Amino acid sequence: MTFFPIFFTIGVFGLFCSSPSVADSISDIQKLSLQQAIQIAMERNHDLRLSHHAIDNAMAAGIIAGASPNPSLTLQTTSINPQAGIGAGDLRSKTVDSAIRIDQLIERGGKRKFRQETATRLEEAARADQNDTRRQVRVMVSQSYYDLLASEERLNILSHNAELYDLTVGAAQKRQKAGDLAGADLARLLVDALRSKNDVLQSTADLIKARQTLANLLGTLSSAAQIKLADTWPTTGIHFTEPSKTTIDYRADVIAAQARLDSALSSRKLALASRTRDVSVGIQYEHYPTNQTNTQGSGNSVGLFVQIPLFIRYEYEGEIRAAEVAVDIATETLEKTRDLAKNDVFQNWQDVCNSLALLQRYDNSLLVAAKKSADAAEFAFQHGAISIMDVLDTRRTYRAVQLDALTARVTYAKSLAVWLATQSENIQS
Repeated sequence: MTFFPIFFTIGVFGLFCSSPSVADSISDIQKLSLQQAIQIAMERNHDLRLSHHAIDNAMAAGIIAGASPNPSLTLQTTSINPQAGIGAGDLRSKTVDSAIRIDQLIERGGKRKFRQETATRLEEAARADQNDTRRQVRVMVSQSYYDLLASEERLNILSHNAELYDLTVGAAQKRQKAGDLAGADLARLLVDALRSKNDVLQSTADLIKARQTLANLLGTLSSAAQIKLADTWPTTGIHFTEPSKTTIDYRADVIAAQARLDSALSSRKLALASRTRDVSVGIQYEHYPTNQTNTQGSGNSVGLFVQIPLFIRYEYEGEIRAAEVAVDIATETLEKTRDLAKNDVFQNWQDVCNSLALLQRYDNSLLVAAKKSADAAEFAFQHGAISIMDVLDTRRTYRAVQLDALTARVTYAKSLAVWLATQSENIQS
């Protein structure tokens, strides 16, 4: 018994050490690139796993649709006389009539073919849904990745700003002691310094939330704290061409809607085929030995049966009408999906072009000018050349420009992620 804890500890340790999935997942997220994040999400995202099960379900429905009706076997015994009994001898010699019968339903009108077509189209729709889910997961992971990257940079900006305030407070206190700065100005500076520390605290909380969001998409929520990003912001040297109609037609949601319309058309054919009568054919073998009610001798007989339904009261009007309505709904859904896809694609194209132009304006002019102004103001304040209000105004302006530029960078990165996901879907199709 004393060795059990030791062996148990060694076994558990060996299990974790020998499990490459656990070690690899931790090492991957500790230096996580965007492509690695997308790959992990493709393997572990819950929505994608559910879409895979939906395909399996559609394939099972296809097997059901292609199955032919099974024959039915009937065994029966009749002419049992309770007073005379069933007689002596073996089972075949009993004085009762026995029969064995097999019936087979024969489908007509191409019903099986239409069922298979309907199921095949629904399977195509399920696969297209999975591709659309892949596109959405790719976009969500990319945008969450950039949100986390933005949270890290925002924390760096605000932390650096808070450090500047600490230095400024120290310089201001020296100037107040020398009689060169009013107490009200120092108090105002202290207020701004405390607010900058609050901004750092809030930014830290936002960073934790962004890391949790990305970890949830990757299916590694328990290891969220260990995520470390390896990539930087995407390049701005990309030319974006106006999307064509082909790009819209290759959208997975449009393909899924088209497949569902084709399925509805096949279902309507199946409903119309219901008016074609199915025929049930049967064959029976009957054995009747001699008994008190049958004195003519034993014998065997064979019978044939044909069963045809009579459409006297109902001819599947409800099913046909429901199938026609389903076609109308699927047609309207396809048009709606195509319009939404067209709007999304062209809006994304405009967003990525506008955000790129805005980001380039920040990088090429606004950030440069704001930094020069802030550096000059800090230098002048350190040497007593400007007032505390001037340096605070300059610092607020520079911080606002930095945060606005970061917002523009995030907007461009997110819109670029949507654009790249659409282009990747176009190439795969």
